[in-house]
Amino acid sequence: MGKTVFVTVGTTSFDALTEKVSSKTICEKLQKLGYTSVSLQIGRGEYEPEPVKTPDFELSFFRYKDSISKDIQSADLVISHAGAGSVLETMEANKPMIVVINELLMGNHQIELAYQLYKDGHLLYATPSTLGDLLDNLDISKLKPFPRGEPEKFATFLDETVGYR
Repeated sequence: MGKTVFVTVGTTSFDALTEKVSSKTICEKLQKLGYTSVSLQIGRGEYEPEPVKTPDFELSFFRYKDSISKDIQSADLVISHAGAGSVLETMEANKPMIVVINELLMGNHQIELAYQLYKDGHLLYATPSTLGDLLDNLDISKLKPFPRGEPEKFATFLDETVGYR
């Protein structure tokens, strides 16, 4: 059984991420890293990737589920938009994470959130255009777990990062 990647855009539309992760180039890079299965949660995006099913690799997608907790728990790597809920749930599950910033959002606090968590060693971050380069040099062994069981610390951290305190 190979390693799995779970990709989430939350309830939003982030076609740039969905298109990039499902591209032949990124799928080949993931395969070289030992990943054999990629599941994408595409939210309300317009782009629907072409499913792939070969003996060595599978790519599938869905729009929504009541909960993505099982998807996160079973993943060996999570690639996510920078929504606070998705980031918190993945970090609480102690899963290696790459946050992909949606550069098209106006007043984007996602950049500050992802950068601070990256600086603190909890995740890696990229944009759709830099994801391939990040995968070329991927080393998740250096990521530090986020303190578990203290969501109020994350809420405080988030408030401070985006300037609410």
